[in-house]
Amino acid sequence: MGIDSTVLLKLRQLPPEDQEKVAQLVESLAAAMAKRPRKDPMGMFAHHAVDMPLEMFEEARREAWAGFPREFPEPGSP
Repeated sequence: MGIDSTVLLKLRQLPPEDQEKVAQLVESLAAAMAKRPRKDPMGMFAHHAVDMPLEMFEEARREAWAGFPREFPEPGSP
């Protein structure tokens, strides 16, 4: 049984007022998660011993994503 099934089963066993408390807790956790800062891209790969200047990393990222359609134009383009 997965975690979602286990939680749902236990939630259904609670009285309505406790179910509301659980819903509020889940909402507060979701809001806190949305406020977490994004990780530094170089920090995410630190355990791989990547020794690349940030400028090279950003250029490689731009090249990798260059062929994908964009919803918004690049800054400075008409």
